[in-house]
Amino acid sequence: MVDRTVPGPTDASVRRALHRAATGRTLDVDEAAALLAARGGALDELLDVAGAVRDAGLREAGRPGVVTYSKKVFIPLTRLCRDRCHYCTFATVPHRLPAAFLDRDEVLAIARAGAAQGCKEALFTLGDRPEERWPAARRWLDERGYDSTLDYLRACAVAVLEETGLLPHLNPGVLSWSELQRLKPVAPSMGMMLETTATRLWSEPGGPHFGSPDKEPAVRLRVLDDAGRVGVPFTTGILIGIGETPAERVDAIFAIRRAHREYGHLQEVIVQNFRAKPDTAMRGMPDAELRDLAATVAVTRVLLGPKARIQAPPNLIAGEYDLLLRAGIDDWGGVSPLTPDHVNPERPWPQIDELARHTEKSGFTLRERLTIYPEYVRAGDPWLDPRLLPHVGALADPATGLAVEDARPVGRPWQEPDETYGGRTDLHATIDTTGRTGDRRGDFDHVYGDWSEVAGKVTAGGGGGTDDDLRAGLRLAADDPAALLEPRHADAALALFGADGPALDELCRLADDVRRAAVGDDVTYVVNRNINFSNVCYVGCRFCAFAQRERDADAYRLSVEQVADRAEEAWAAGASEVCLQGGIDPKLPVTVYADLVRAIKARVPGMHVHAFSPMEIVTAAAKAGVSVREWLTGLREAGLDTIPGTAAEILDDDVRWVLTKGKLPAAAWVDVVGTAHELGIRSSSTMMYGHVDHPGQWLAHFRVLAGLQDRTGGFTEFVALPFVHTNAPIYLAGIARPGPTWRENRVVHAMARLLLHGRIDNIQCSWVKLGDEGTAVMLRGGCNDLGGTLMEETISRMAGSGNGSARTEEQLIAMAAAAGRPARRRTTAYGSPRP
Repeated sequence: MVDRTVPGPTDASVRRALHRAATGRTLDVDEAAALLAARGGALDELLDVAGAVRDAGLREAGRPGVVTYSKKVFIPLTRLCRDRCHYCTFATVPHRLPAAFLDRDEVLAIARAGAAQGCKEALFTLGDRPEERWPAARRWLDERGYDSTLDYLRACAVAVLEETGLLPHLNPGVLSWSELQRLKPVAPSMGMMLETTATRLWSEPGGPHFGSPDKEPAVRLRVLDDAGRVGVPFTTGILIGIGETPAERVDAIFAIRRAHREYGHLQEVIVQNFRAKPDTAMRGMPDAELRDLAATVAVTRVLLGPKARIQAPPNLIAGEYDLLLRAGIDDWGGVSPLTPDHVNPERPWPQIDELARHTEKSGFTLRERLTIYPEYVRAGDPWLDPRLLPHVGALADPATGLAVEDARPVGRPWQEPDETYGGRTDLHATIDTTGRTGDRRGDFDHVYGDWSEVAGKVTAGGGGGTDDDLRAGLRLAADDPAALLEPRHADAALALFGADGPALDELCRLADDVRRAAVGDDVTYVVNRNINFSNVCYVGCRFCAFAQRERDADAYRLSVEQVADRAEEAWAAGASEVCLQGGIDPKLPVTVYADLVRAIKARVPGMHVHAFSPMEIVTAAAKAGVSVREWLTGLREAGLDTIPGTAAEILDDDVRWVLTKGKLPAAAWVDVVGTAHELGIRSSSTMMYGHVDHPGQWLAHFRVLAGLQDRTGGFTEFVALPFVHTNAPIYLAGIARPGPTWRENRVVHAMARLLLHGRIDNIQCSWVKLGDEGTAVMLRGGCNDLGGTLMEETISRMAGSGNGSARTEEQLIAMAAAAGRPARRRTTAYGSPRP
C-alpha cells in the first residue's frame, strides 16, 4: 500500500533537517519526513535532539527526569463495532460473545478488583456505535432502556465513579460535539486515535480502513477539534506502519499539532507501531520496524515541542525501553496489574516493577499519574466538570497533579457541588459608573488558543458583484424581495450587500416600503428587564467580553432569590418580560434553570419569562444526561414562555469556529431552536456581524433562518446585532475588524427586511449597540421594533458599548419620533400588553 515510486530523502537532506532541528528551527513537512529516514549515527543524533526537547519540558513542568504511567483496569464494554478495520482483533461478531455488552455488574466487578489493587483509571474501550450494524446490540440496549451505546457508557461511568472511585477514561470512537458535551461530566478524560490523515487508506479498496465509516480522516479530525471546543482533556495519536507514506505520517503529526495549538486540549499523543495479528486481513503485513518507531517518536517530539506528553505502549516495543526513552517519550501509558490489553491480547503489559527498573536504568524515575494529566488536574476549570472534582481530588497530589501512589479509590457521590453565590453582583449598575476592572480576563493569553492558528482560519469574502447584478437586485427588492434568498439570485443579493451611495439609499427606501406594507408605521417596544444571572464562563468565545473566570474581579453569580427579587422589581416598574441569560457556568447546578423560572412565576405569575440561549439549553441538557427535547419540555412545564435566539452569531461553522471556539455548531443551534418551536416555545432570531465574517456568510445565515421558519413558523422577530469590538478578545488580538461600518449597518438591517419578507415580519434594531441616532436611521431603513427598555444591560457594556444599559419608555418613544413614526408598546410575542 505504500507508494514506493517516490524516492527517499538523500543523506544531505537528512543532515540539513537534523541541523535545523538541533538549532531549534521550525521544520516543514519535507524536512520532518526526511528525519523519519534517519538511521545509524543520524538516528542517534535525532534521538539526542528529541530527548533534549523532552527534558526541557519536564524541567519546565517541575518534574525533571520523571516518566509517568497510569495504573488502570481495561473495561471492554462491547467488542461489537460498525467498522471493519483490517488489522483489528478487538472487534468481533455477536455469536462469538456471551452478550453484546458487559452488563453493569460485570463492569463494576472489574472496577472493584482494580480498586482493590490500587488502580485509579477505568479505561472503557468499545466499538463504534455497534447498534447501527448489529441487531443484537440494538436489542440488548432496548431491553435495558438505553437509547444508544453512549447512553449506556455514560451510565456505567457514573456507576464506576459512585461505586468504586476509579476515574473513567472513555474511548468510544467518533463523537459529535453534543456527545462530547454529554460525556464530559462523567469522565476526566477521553480519547480517540487519529491514526492517519491519509484518506486513501480509508477510501480505496484494500486499504486498512476501507469499509469503516468512522475511520475517515476528516471525521476524526473534526472529533479532535470538537473535543477542544468542549474542553475535554483528550488523548490521540498515530498508528504507523499501516501503509502510509512518510509524508502522510508527518501530515498526521502536523494535524495534531494544529488542533492542540488552537485548543490546548491534547493531553497526550501516542505513537503506536502496527503489529500484525493472526486472523486479520493484514496478518501478512510486516510489523513496523522499531527504529522506524523511534524515529517517528523523535520527530513527533521535535514537532510538538517540550510541553507535549508523548507515549509509546510498552507492550509493543519488544523490550526496547531505552530506545524509546532516548527518542523522547515521557509516558508509558496505562498499565494494568489485573486486566489484559484487549486490543493487543497477545502482547501482555510489563509488570509495573519491571517497567520501573527499565525506566530507572535509562536514568529516569517512574511516577504514577491519573487518567487526566497533571497540567489539567492543576488547572481545574475549564477542563474538569465540578462533579468530578471530589473524585480526582481524592487521588491527586495538589502540588504536582500526579497521583498519590498509596491512595486507594473509594466510591463517592457524583453530584452537583454546593451552590456558591456572590461576587460583583452590582455589575449591572456599576458598569455605567465605575466600569469594568480591566479590558480583558486574567487568562487572556491562553484560554482562546493560539491566536496565529485562529488568524489562519479567517476567510475572505468575494466581491460585491457587477453593476448589472446590483440593478437586478434592486428590481427584485422592489418586486419580489424574498426571492433574493434563492440560490439563482445569489449574485444579485451579494451585490445588494455591497450597495453604497445612491444605490444604498434606494435599497433602504425599498426596505422601508416593504416594512410599511408588512407591519405599518407603528414602532413597537417591550418593557422588560435583562437579568444576566452569572457571568462565569469557560467556553472561551473569542468575541465575548462578558465572560469571566470565577476568580476574576468582575465575576459574579446571582442566587435564585436574587433573580426573583429583580423580576419582582421589574414587574413593579411596569415590565411584562424578563430576559434571563448567563454564562456557561460549570458550578451552577443543572436544576437552576427550572428553579429560576419557577421562582419568577411564583413571585410574579403574570411575568413573561424569555430565557436561556440555545447554548445554555444544549449544555444543561448534556450535563443532565437528557435530550434537548426532554430538557425543554421540563422548562416549559416550569413556566418558560419563549427563548432568545442568541448564540447564533453567524450560522456558518467556517466563521463560527474562528469566532466562538467552543460554542455549539450551527446544526446544533438549529436543532435546539427547531425543537423549541415544535414544543410551542417561540424564539427570536439574531445575527451578529462585523467581525471576521463577510456578506456570503450573512446570506447563508439568512437562508438558514428562512428554512427553519418555513418548517416551524416559530420566530417572532429578527434582531441584527452589530459586533461591539472595544474589549472583544478577538479584536484585541488583532484578528477581528472594529465592528461593522455605518454602511454595513444600514445594509444588514435593510436586507434583513427584504430577505425575510413573508417569513418574519418584525425586524428589530439594537439601541444598545447603535445609539439613539443610529437607531432612528435604521427605523427609516426597514426596521419596526426597538427591542426593550432592558433596565439593565451588561453584555454589550462589558464589550465597550457606550450607549448605556437602560432606556425609559419616554426615551424609546422619542427614538421613534426622531424617525417620524409613532411608538406602541407590545408584549414579547408582539401582542397587546396588559392594561
